[in-house]
Amino acid sequence: MRLSGRVRAISPSPTVAIDSKAKEMTARGIDVISFGVGEPDFDTPQNIKDAGIKAIEAGFTKYTPVLGIAELREAIVAKFKEDNHLEYSPAQILVSSGAKESLYHAVMTLCEPGDEVMIPVPYWVTYPEQVKLAGGKPVFVETTAAEGFKVTPKSLAAKCTANTRLFILNSPSNPTGAVYTKEELRNLAAFCVEREIAVISDEIYEELIYEGEHVSIASFGPEIKRLTVVINGASKGYAMTGWRIGYAAGEPDVIKAMSALQSHSTTHPASMAQKAAVEALKGPQDAVGLMREEFRRRRDYVVERLSQLPGFKVAKPEGAFYVFPGIQELLGRSYGGRVIETDLDLAELLLTEARVALVPGTAFGAPGHFRISYATSMERLQTGIDRISEFCSKLA
Repeated sequence: MRLSGRVRAISPSPTVAIDSKAKEMTARGIDVISFGVGEPDFDTPQNIKDAGIKAIEAGFTKYTPVLGIAELREAIVAKFKEDNHLEYSPAQILVSSGAKESLYHAVMTLCEPGDEVMIPVPYWVTYPEQVKLAGGKPVFVETTAAEGFKVTPKSLAAKCTANTRLFILNSPSNPTGAVYTKEELRNLAAFCVEREIAVISDEIYEELIYEGEHVSIASFGPEIKRLTVVINGASKGYAMTGWRIGYAAGEPDVIKAMSALQSHSTTHPASMAQKAAVEALKGPQDAVGLMREEFRRRRDYVVERLSQLPGFKVAKPEGAFYVFPGIQELLGRSYGGRVIETDLDLAELLLTEARVALVPGTAFGAPGHFRISYATSMERLQTGIDRISEFCSKLA
């Protein structure tokens, strides 16, 4: 059958592809260390699992409202007020099957065919694909390691046109771990308000900040709040990736439109997962702090080890669970007579020869880098970096 133009225009997720290949090799009995997938290796905290089990045993297994159950939306409202100083009503909250679906509905709701959407580079691989699905045009705003991989009003202005409709912000960032300061966000908010540019603020890594504090761009006054859809979820901070709970907050008309779209796709997330998310938000938060401290320990180890490898340029990330080293100095070298011309070449050799899976920076719009996830055990991190070190020592 003929495939539609919209699906032929998108690219499969490189991060999922790398993880799938690593799992395929593992299934064949090959010991692969995977630094590719963005998923906490911790188990979901027991109190959250118990809430999901209790919901199933109580027969809470039927359809729920499209927006999500009232108890969960009220818990999200309380979270925004306490943690982010943002006032929303339950009617301004939409619960979706993961933050990725929340993002998709926001893009589809705010982006018309032909609209330009500004996306900082490096970017999470899904942002430009969702914009293309909506008929929009991704406009990439370059950053550098020297700038902390962060955009400024000046860099946005250089890309802004009469067709600019939307700006996608991700702090803490995937893949760089960059965290925008309060003053940086205030300046970006003023820029977007002045030009009436809508903002999708992806804050899914909010719980994983190691220096400084998380600030939502929507918190700088009613004007920017009106223009912003805030995206968050339970996946990263609560180790609930498979439960598929994400949520969006925004203006009533925007959330109403997103809800209408969701009503014709997934309808709502699993009912028992919503009950588990209530416990995640309202229950004890000790596990979140313990996971964050372990991630901090791993980050410090990975940064120290990679900084000692010739050819690696490493900045210490302030959030999320990724390191994004530059490896430009390794390009042009050779292995077994094969010249390594790109980060894609090097990633392939590391997987096949060193049995380490990581994602090349090209996938994020930043050739000459790698994204290394430290969401795995310290033992696996040590072994994986040892393998990378040994492989790189053999490069001619």
